[in-house]
Amino acid sequence: MPELPDVELYVESLGTRIVGHSLRTVVIRGPFLLRSVEPAVTALQGHAVIGVHRAGKRIAVEFHHGLWLVIHLMIAGRLHWNGRRSGLAAFEFDSGTLTLTEAGTEHRAQIHILDRPPETIGLEPLQASAEAFSAVLQSENHTLKRALTDPRLFSGIGNAYSDEILHRARLSPVAMTLRLSPDETVRLHAATREVLAEWVDRLRAQAHGKFPEKVTAFREEMAAHGRYGHPCPRCGGRIQRIRYASNETNYCPACQTGGRLLADRALSRLLRQDWPRTPGELEALKQR
Repeated sequence: MPELPDVELYVESLGTRIVGHSLRTVVIRGPFLLRSVEPAVTALQGHAVIGVHRAGKRIAVEFHHGLWLVIHLMIAGRLHWNGRRSGLAAFEFDSGTLTLTEAGTEHRAQIHILDRPPETIGLEPLQASAEAFSAVLQSENHTLKRALTDPRLFSGIGNAYSDEILHRARLSPVAMTLRLSPDETVRLHAATREVLAEWVDRLRAQAHGKFPEKVTAFREEMAAHGRYGHPCPRCGGRIQRIRYASNETNYCPACQTGGRLLADRALSRLLRQDWPRTPGELEALKQR
């Protein structure tokens, strides 16, 4: 799922291409893509864009007559500029055509047409003070992984960047929010701002002004996410994972959990009480 850094890049790239330009035609081929009825999508045609904004993980296009086009890409939705793909939706501006595609069979991407700005519920992490961040973090007792990825608490953070943030902060993904020390909370706040800002800058530099066509949750430069089995860039130990449903959490035991191996539900069901406690025990188990 595109997260805050990816959506920021989409917003910047669209801003340079459609702000000040009019939408000529809209074609929506995905039967479940458009989730609103009024105003009609055709009400956008013939009107100029005056701004492109990020609202959490959504892209909000503001038109001069007060209507908004809001796109939520969910997990597999992607945007393309002047591409040859037909896609599920196409927005033809007088400056070019924006196309929305979605991989897979679970069509979750959404488009809404609103007569008001979209509401963002969670705290914006890049603008949040340490005090505001701490208050939201400790408003409920959850694991850090769940808290960071809860859109009601924090805006724009998902599975990938939460792994990177927790690795940077040297905190366990299963640590409970109400048990964090003041120092740990400060570290987490700083890591959140640093990781997100660094990745916005990195993706911007990689794009070289071109429209972002290769948006992915897995990048070679990441420290932990998607790096299972690879060496931790900080300590050299192997990155481990917890798998659940269709997601996984990646972490470094040496840097984040005091050397303790967190139970992987998929494997611990098979091993029952024999789940190894350390990475060393896990390696020994694999060699049997």
